[in-house]
Amino acid sequence: MHESTISRVSRGKYLASPQGIFELRYFFSSFLHSAADDEVISAIAAKTELKKILESEDGRKPFSDEKLSQILKKRGILTARRTVAKYREALGFPSASLRKKL
Repeated sequence: MHESTISRVSRGKYLASPQGIFELRYFFSSFLHSAADDEVISAIAAKTELKKILESEDGRKPFSDEKLSQILKKRGILTARRTVAKYREALGFPSASLRKKL
C-alpha cells in the first residue's frame, strides 16, 4: 500500500496498550534512501543524526539547511534541503539566522 493511504487511514486512530495510548501513525515511519545501493534509512534515524549535527555546530557560524543536507549526504543519508528544514523545525531548532550567537 502507498504511504499516503496508510497515513490517511491511520489519522486520528489510537491504540491503547499497557505501555500507554499511541496514535497509530507512531508505528509507521517514513524512510529515506541512503547513499548505498538499495538501502533505506528511517526518518527517525535521519532526525537523530541531524540533531547530533545541530547540537555540535559552532554557534557563531551555524549551518544552513543546504549545508546540513550536504553533511548528511557525506554521512550516507540522502535528503533534500526542504526535508532538512522540515526535520529541523520538528526537532525544535530555528533557522540558521536565528541560531547564530554573537
